[in-house]
Amino acid sequence: MSVERIEIVGRVHKLGDHVNTDLIIPATYLVTSDPIELGEHLLEGLDPDYPKRIHEGDILLAGVNFGSGSSREHAALAIKGKGVSCVIASSFARIFFRNAINTGLPIIECPEAYEGISDGALISVDLEKGIIRNTETGETFRAQPYPDFMREIVSSGGLVEFVRKRIEKQMD
Repeated sequence: MSVERIEIVGRVHKLGDHVNTDLIIPATYLVTSDPIELGEHLLEGLDPDYPKRIHEGDILLAGVNFGSGSSREHAALAIKGKGVSCVIASSFARIFFRNAINTGLPIIECPEAYEGISDGALISVDLEKGIIRNTETGETFRAQPYPDFMREIVSSGGLVEFVRKRIEKQMD
């Protein structure tokens, strides 16, 4: 089985440690599950002006325990709905990690990248090889690469689309 290679390039927004789901998407907005609408309020819990600073293709870079809190998928949906191409963190809360993969949001754990990359840097991320590269300085960081099945889920757009495509293949 051939799996699409996922390589991402984007501008970094560096966040701190313990950015929980209420900071990612405040509970006020949990009345919808529309990713675009949720994305309009991404990180308002940290700063009401944050949604204006994030652009399609940007990358979030966070410290430890990113996404702790609620088990709802709204945080991952808001990030995806805003057009963020990837989240890199020193570590993720386990439920957020699972929700991100299930919704097709590329994420990668790499504490060294958090320590070595500055806010505003332009970086590339190769999920197949687990390589994060600062395109401005040339410095590279190694993370655990995605296994094929996880890359396939993410490149399919999430678990629901992944399963739908599998069922369609079986019916052909």
